[in-house]
Amino acid sequence: MPSKYKILFVTSEVVPFIKTGGLADVSSALPQKLQEAGHQVRIVVPKYGAIDERKFKIHEVVRLKDIKINIGEKEVVFALRSSFLIGPKTRVQIYFLDNPEYFGSRHSLYSDPLSGEDYPDNDERFILLSRAVFELITKLGWTPDIIHCNDWQTGLIPAYLKSTYKKDPLFAPIKSLFTIHNLSFQGAFPKSSFAKTALPKELESEKGILHKGKVNFLKSGLLFSDMINTVSETYAKELCQYKDFGAGLQDVLSKRKKDVYGIINGIDEAIWNPEVDTRIPQKYSAKNLDQKKENKKALAENFGFKYDENIPVIGMISRLFEDKGIDLLQKAFPELMKLNIRLILLGTGDKQYQKFFTSSASKYSEKFSCFIGFDEELAHLIEAGSDMFLMPSKFEPCGLNQMYSLVYGTVPIARKTGGLADTVQPYDSKNGNGNGFVFEKYSAAEMLSEIKKAIKIYSNDQETWHAIMKNGMKSNFSWINSAKKYVDLYKKLTD
Repeated sequence: MPSKYKILFVTSEVVPFIKTGGLADVSSALPQKLQEAGHQVRIVVPKYGAIDERKFKIHEVVRLKDIKINIGEKEVVFALRSSFLIGPKTRVQIYFLDNPEYFGSRHSLYSDPLSGEDYPDNDERFILLSRAVFELITKLGWTPDIIHCNDWQTGLIPAYLKSTYKKDPLFAPIKSLFTIHNLSFQGAFPKSSFAKTALPKELESEKGILHKGKVNFLKSGLLFSDMINTVSETYAKELCQYKDFGAGLQDVLSKRKKDVYGIINGIDEAIWNPEVDTRIPQKYSAKNLDQKKENKKALAENFGFKYDENIPVIGMISRLFEDKGIDLLQKAFPELMKLNIRLILLGTGDKQYQKFFTSSASKYSEKFSCFIGFDEELAHLIEAGSDMFLMPSKFEPCGLNQMYSLVYGTVPIARKTGGLADTVQPYDSKNGNGNGFVFEKYSAAEMLSEIKKAIKIYSNDQETWHAIMKNGMKSNFSWINSAKKYVDLYKKLTD
């Protein structure tokens, strides 16, 4: 096989066009790095109503107009329109799946913004995305070596490759890689959805793409892709070994464990780097750590605290869900508020947690402040201005905030799971190694004990503290490293 690959990258979101989470960042950064390395990459993504076609110069392609397929009894007409994902060093061809009924008329991606409920036709929307990929390849006459699928929204593509298109000479050589970014969203639909897929009848079973009586798009991806990866090495192991992690699909995962790999995500160093960050009041590096204090001052001011360089500020940026360890934080809260700290939280999520933190901010206004919602500027200020960063996650496939924190000299306090275990090394006073504080057991007491350990060093031994900060700032989380590992997987796939 060639050393340079043709890769079709299929995803449901891409920065800067549309984003709900980390998938959008990966779907932008990884294709750019692969293209920079000389591979030929094309991306397919739905054209949601929120995507500005004039701003992004999205245009029609004559042979990709008025394509017709049937979804169940319904005839669906769509087009694939073209633009470029323009990065600092390269541009990647991107095709937007354009259908007003399923995508164009909706500004939100997966759920109704008013009710918060998933769209009832998500099955049809993402059947269309999967089927559109095969139409695109046929009409362009461009055959990729690999179709790189991401999360449940693309989970049917490997099933079509292995069944409907198995004997088609155009598609037979194509391999599929399925990347799990988030296992808890699986694309599970009523059994009646199967008829809409046009997949062979024998897949309508628990041995096929049904799981507990429902059509499960994620299971389809796990079962039929040629190779599976997820976004950190530890998380890949956890998925195959522990029941709690498999989200009901551990049997499928453990059967395929020899095909499951872990590759940690990179971070965008043009955006997340304290030496060049335009969103923070004062740029700084490991050589001039004193300048970090200016950001701490600005952070204190922003959240209504009196600045005191001797009191550590612990930052948190998180979705407020139990998976993120927010229940531990709630349990430990009265004890935390007895410590000589400032705690700052940015996030949104479960209503019960939002309510708890809002009322705690009034009750403990001298020590705790929060912003319920999301704000990119504030996220940068918290990373740059905090002394410590807390991530007590129950599960963490990869995690990006601990990587940002390390690079910003903001010492992470994290639970040993998934990507956190791969990136945060506990500080060892004997040899001076390590870049953070780590607790293993999922318990509020263990979390508190690590927080206290960190505060003690911060308060009594600034020299050691600076050494820990600098250990973290030496980290290299560039996408170039991750992209090389993906190329190794493509090579394994196609050899």
